[in-house]
Amino acid sequence: MNQQNQGQQQANKIQNPETPVAKTPQYNDRDITNDMLATEKYMTDAYCTALNEASHEALYQDLRTIFNETQDCQRNFYNLMFQNGWYKIEAAPTQKLQQAYQQFQNYENTQFPTHNGMMQ
Repeated sequence: MNQQNQGQQQANKIQNPETPVAKTPQYNDRDITNDMLATEKYMTDAYCTALNEASHEALYQDLRTIFNETQDCQRNFYNLMFQNGWYKIEAAPTQKLQQAYQQFQNYENTQFPTHNGMMQ
């Protein structure tokens, strides 16, 4: 990859300065936080499935409370990773955002079972 392409890719990255961690086989803070983030993502996915399939209202409400707490933990781990520069994201080009917006506007206008905001 040439330097111009590398420079463009770096410009699209959104990242805080990286908090240094020892690059050794030892388990470090970044590894622990990354594992916890992955675990919380897995758990929120599992709770989401359970919520979709719960038929008992009290169980649903308990699962919903646990789901919300788990989702909050996941967000906290994401924020911690991002603040420490351990989680990088790429900025989407404006053109791609506009294309996605237009695509979903078309879905809304052509595929949803509503007309002028009312169910048919």
